[in-house]
Amino acid sequence: MAKLPERDRPWVMRTYAGHSSAAASNALFRRNLGKGQTGLSVAFDLPTQTGYDPDAELARGEVGRVGVPISHLGDMRTLFDGIDLGLANTSMTINATAMWLLSLYVTVAREQGAPLASLAGTTQNDIVKEYLSRGTHIFPPGPSLRLTTDTIAWTVANCPKWNPVNICSYHLQEAGATPVQELAFALATAIAVLDSVRDSGQVADFAAVAARISFFVNASVRFVEETAKMRAFGLLWDRLLTERYEISDKSAKRFRYGVQVNSLGLTESQPENNVQRIVLEMLGVTLSRDARARAVQLPAWNEALGLPRPWDQQWSLRMQQVLAFESDLLEYPDLFEGSHVMTALVDDLVAGATAELDRVLAMGGVVAAVESGYLKSALVASLAERRGRMERGEDVVVGVNRFPETEPSPLVAAGAAAIEQIDPAVEAAAVESLASWRATRAAGEVDAALARLREVAGGTGNLMEATLDCVRAGVTTGEWASVLRDVFGEYRAPTGLTGAVSAAVPGTALVAVRERVRRTAEELGAGRLRMLVGKPGLDGHSNGAEQIAVRARDAGFEVVYQGIRLTPAQIVAAAVEEDVDLVGLSVLSGSHLAAVASVLAGLRAEGLDDLPVVVGGIIPPDDAQALRASGVARVFTPKDFAITDVVDELVTVVREAHKLP
Repeated sequence: MAKLPERDRPWVMRTYAGHSSAAASNALFRRNLGKGQTGLSVAFDLPTQTGYDPDAELARGEVGRVGVPISHLGDMRTLFDGIDLGLANTSMTINATAMWLLSLYVTVAREQGAPLASLAGTTQNDIVKEYLSRGTHIFPPGPSLRLTTDTIAWTVANCPKWNPVNICSYHLQEAGATPVQELAFALATAIAVLDSVRDSGQVADFAAVAARISFFVNASVRFVEETAKMRAFGLLWDRLLTERYEISDKSAKRFRYGVQVNSLGLTESQPENNVQRIVLEMLGVTLSRDARARAVQLPAWNEALGLPRPWDQQWSLRMQQVLAFESDLLEYPDLFEGSHVMTALVDDLVAGATAELDRVLAMGGVVAAVESGYLKSALVASLAERRGRMERGEDVVVGVNRFPETEPSPLVAAGAAAIEQIDPAVEAAAVESLASWRATRAAGEVDAALARLREVAGGTGNLMEATLDCVRAGVTTGEWASVLRDVFGEYRAPTGLTGAVSAAVPGTALVAVRERVRRTAEELGAGRLRMLVGKPGLDGHSNGAEQIAVRARDAGFEVVYQGIRLTPAQIVAAAVEEDVDLVGLSVLSGSHLAAVASVLAGLRAEGLDDLPVVVGGIIPPDDAQALRASGVARVFTPKDFAITDVVDELVTVVREAHKLP
């Protein structure tokens, strides 16, 4: 095979980063850029993602944990201090508050003197997948789509190099989507966005809109299938823009995507195996020149243990650099051109995705499919089937359900030092800084800007300029979102549990657990054992909680699950009202110590000291020990992959609480 006339330019290399404070994250960004990273990828903390200031009740324990807290213009100035935004390429993983964070970014760029036309980067801004997987939505689908539409219209006119939306199938795969579902559901979202912009009448050149739509995808360790998926994505995108929107400009129809490979596919057991997983997953989105990612960010090997350290992120960056600069990958044309195997794989995915997309469109489109619960139920069912295959041993995960024997790992021998630790003082400092910021503002300007925002939100005008006015006046993230909450309302998405069925291991395992549940309820004089599954705080990753809820229900528990984003007081109130026998808390954001302590205190205040509480999440061993010492009956982590065994242990917890043999 002849080489290319000249070696391809490598993709943009990013590291998903941000934590504790704007100043600490800025220092991390600058170090990473100095190591050869070519793009920034900003992780925001959950209060910022969901429109709360650090002093809000729901923000307790969450500030600075999974990303950087950005409460106002001063924080954004600090975050990008010394970084020329006119030259940077910045990706911001932000959705419900995307317009707000982009407005902060644009204002800092203007203060630096950078022309808006030079700004390059991406706001994720895909709210649909938040209803289905991550849970950082705020407003109902209609107003959320309006915010996305207004952001697109404004950026096409003012920031022509910026990608105002990043249709995100990444979290759909984490939530259970098959490749066919991932393709279909992402394209259905793209149709909803494009239709909304077209129907708004705000943009005359519709090809310019299509040219700024990008995608953010997931890549699993099945890298051959992932390569086929990306080639199918490009074909389907070209067909969609040609047939539905009559766009002929080839450059406008180019399928442009960035990728982070599969974080939830990383394992807590034998975490060193995650290195080869990440490399294989990277190959799935780089091997095919005709479907190569435009930007790549890789997780760190220890993300299943906790927050990665700078050294761990450097290791992932070096993986990209070795592939791009040491290997010969970028010297050749597409490696799969003419492959009968790849062509057949792509054709199968295109056919399956087209049929599924047609099904969603026949329901009225992606918003209707979200509101009806169809999409969420489909994902819960697919994830149940995936977990079932793993439990049955049909899908092998090395070090977990096969080859569990291992030598002690020197990489994790340091215990808590093996992951980044967030000082609890970070939250107090953020609250103090917020109070100082508010004290320095001109109250009249803030009130006027918020009044203008409320007025525009109540009408049909574009919200971007009113948001920019809020930024300049010193409005905070929570204040901006609060006004829109008042106007638009808040939304609680369907949980997807209704009608979902378990894909439990066949045979006697689940039957035996059902008998234990029945017998225990009989001995307690209860009709059925009742379990409350609670998601305290702002963590919206509900996949694990939903799978436990489905399996527990199939084992005979009556499951009370009210969805995500509950305060500890709401969880306690539900436990009292529903008279449950067990409380299960799921926390994946790292805020487990504070959240669980608040729930336990609330239960004790209600006289429910003996009500057993179990906790699941990404919980380091030292924290697990602290939780057990505080009164938690059991702690479950990702290594507890056999869900039927987990449910069986829940029955044991109930029996122990009542001193049953």
